[in-house]
Amino acid sequence: MSKPRSLALPPRTRAYRLETTRGGFAVLDTAPTGETRGTVLLLPGYTGSKEDFLALLGPLGEHGYRAVAVDGRGQHETPGPRGRHAYSRRALALDVVAQAAVLGDGPVHLLGHSFGGLVARAAAEIAPGAFRSLTLLSSGPGRVARPQRIRVRMLRGALAVLSKERVWLATRWLDSRGEQPGITDPPEIVGFLRRRWMRTRIAQLSGAGRLLLRDPDGTARLAALPMPVHIAYGAEEMVWPVHGLAAAAASTGAHHTVVAGAGHSPNVSHPEELAARLAAFWQHVEAGAGADRASGP
Repeated sequence: MSKPRSLALPPRTRAYRLETTRGGFAVLDTAPTGETRGTVLLLPGYTGSKEDFLALLGPLGEHGYRAVAVDGRGQHETPGPRGRHAYSRRALALDVVAQAAVLGDGPVHLLGHSFGGLVARAAAEIAPGAFRSLTLLSSGPGRVARPQRIRVRMLRGALAVLSKERVWLATRWLDSRGEQPGITDPPEIVGFLRRRWMRTRIAQLSGAGRLLLRDPDGTARLAALPMPVHIAYGAEEMVWPVHGLAAAAASTGAHHTVVAGAGHSPNVSHPEELAARLAAFWQHVEAGAGADRASGP
């Protein structure tokens, strides 16, 4: 989960419901400044939401990109079914394909943060023509680190027997461990985190957790995708083993970015630097596509 530091909408940002063939999805849609270079669709991670990208939306717009962050089905402000089978990998991936289709900008750049990377990979496999590139942000084709697997198992087990309120209080206590004494989140952020938690479907939390725990190594499938791939993460990443992310980038030939000083959420801690690195990758993709078009058949 990313924890936004501010809830203020960036300039040129609209919050609305994106209607698709698979239902409506709550989005934050930031228009670019100046010339439009492209559109990026941003998928949040486990227990997260579109607000995880608030700090990143403005900088992406300044680099010329329309940035659309989305709540997935059953996540925060997007409604979802109660049954866990509605949150299969394929169902979530088809949602993303439908979202990309109605943005009206042709193939879009797709970015998934953490669990969102798992969904993004599945969407790219199902409909590669819908996406100009794929970025896995703090997310890998391999398994999450063992401490995180234990935490996800505990969370799913607690949700099966305890109220969401009690689980929320327990997760807040766990999150507070290791923080500097006397440092607390502002009341508006705490209130937002609680609202997001309470609005997110238990079935979504359980289903997404199950996918995280059972996700097989997808390195070979990632390498086979017919689109440019980017693996980006903070130097202090802890959810996925850093050595595994570096190895995946090397074995797949993916563009590789390590953000110095950042942890699991460079979208929150280092948005300006991350936006610049993302924009450089996308511009490289566009330059390559332009060269291909110029060479012709």
